[in-house]
Amino acid sequence: MTQRSTNRLLSLGFTARAVKIAPPSTALLTLSTDRKNVTASRFQVVAIGASAGGLHALAEVLRPLPRDFPSSILVVQHLDPHHESLLTQLLRRRTAIRVKQAEDGEAIERGVVYIAPPDEHLLVEQGQVRLAHTKTVHFSRPSIDLLFESVAAAYGEHCIGVVLSGSLRDGAAGIGAIKSAGGTTLVEDPDKAEFPSMPLAALATRSVDHVVPLQKLGAVLMELCGQKPFNPGIVKS
Repeated sequence: MTQRSTNRLLSLGFTARAVKIAPPSTALLTLSTDRKNVTASRFQVVAIGASAGGLHALAEVLRPLPRDFPSSILVVQHLDPHHESLLTQLLRRRTAIRVKQAEDGEAIERGVVYIAPPDEHLLVEQGQVRLAHTKTVHFSRPSIDLLFESVAAAYGEHCIGVVLSGSLRDGAAGIGAIKSAGGTTLVEDPDKAEFPSMPLAALATRSVDHVVPLQKLGAVLMELCGQKPFNPGIVKS
């Protein structure tokens, strides 16, 4: 993780110990009580960032994921801070995996999608959700970069970062943090993205492992997380 990313997390109140990459540990991630049959994956956390065009993109990514998906998923979608979000309810109708709005202090569980609430940064620390109402990053709160940077610090090579449709460049620095921590990075194919600026900004960092058509991203996540044999032929590296 870059020094800039580390400094940004430290400014949010994370301890120096917390921003060091943690080894894989069952203490970092718990199983939901009604999902005890979920098989552990090498990748403990998938972090996804989206902005303009994100509702459709997120629905496409989550649609094929099963209820027993073996990793947790944390999502930042740029939202209007002045209105109650219906994103969680809309996504619940489109996937079998459990979807909920993230709550400060709750344990992160496998097989659950955590959606950042409007006007709150979504972070992770010691296997728990942290919400922070600190300053905006790239004019955004929640910030994709902050989510990715905290996931990189907590999970290192055991995390995946995904950048979807969106304007401007939020997520580009975070993708770099995940890559430098040893994680795996994916972006939606900008040639087909509704708003290609964020995928293009992530690609410009040279920290992206795979460029994936939107309709195949869910399948790629299942393959990377061990639910299907990985087939690199369906992505553009």
